[in-house]
Amino acid sequence: MEFEVWQIGLIAVVGVASGFLNVVAGGGSLLTVPVMVFLGMPGPVANGTNRIGILAQNITSVVTFARSGFKDFKLSLSLSACAIPGAIAGALLGVNLEGVWFNRSLALIMLGVMLVMHFDRKPTERVQNYQPTKRQLLHGHLLMVGVGFWGGFIQLGVGFIIMPVLNRVMGLDLVRTNMHKVFIIAVYTVVALAIFANQLELLWVVGIALAVGNSIGGYLGSRFAISKGEHMIRRVLNLVLVVFVIKLLVDF
Repeated sequence: MEFEVWQIGLIAVVGVASGFLNVVAGGGSLLTVPVMVFLGMPGPVANGTNRIGILAQNITSVVTFARSGFKDFKLSLSLSACAIPGAIAGALLGVNLEGVWFNRSLALIMLGVMLVMHFDRKPTERVQNYQPTKRQLLHGHLLMVGVGFWGGFIQLGVGFIIMPVLNRVMGLDLVRTNMHKVFIIAVYTVVALAIFANQLELLWVVGIALAVGNSIGGYLGSRFAISKGEHMIRRVLNLVLVVFVIKLLVDF
């Protein structure tokens, strides 16, 4: 199928907003995938093509965080390694995904995340060179398999799942949570994208336009997270969660 220039431009613009949301909070794919489907792209193809933008966005964000002094590649790599098996299984299932039957369950997950992030305890203080305990590391790595599965399967809302794992289970502040999040998603997206590209005919021109938009949004989101810090990220996260929970439940 072919897209007109204005449609590709629209997808790129939506990609900017999506990239920003994905880095700061999550849910950016809840903008891009429906737009692509609305413009006539089959659901599984939109699900796969979306990964092109996701990969570019998170590579940009990883570099932006690293240049600002926010990096812990050893921990990011070990968490990513646990996410990969789940992503493989999820992607193999996701290539056949049709429809939006998952909306209500995703909305409930997002509502639960909002309650946990808001009421569980006070914001995590940013501690220089903080390292999670062995117990926190074990739980975080185990849960990352499930994060990878959801990311490989559908990607939509994965940020709302991975952030509580990194922030609440592992005790990382929200800036470092986002730092690890973009790295992990970048790694498992390489695997998921390869599976989708092998099984489906992805629209690479659309994907590249989306990648440009997502990269710009990812850069802006990374700079926002670094400069505004824990409290502002929390406000944006809660606002995005409320909006998307309402949207998913109303559209179900």
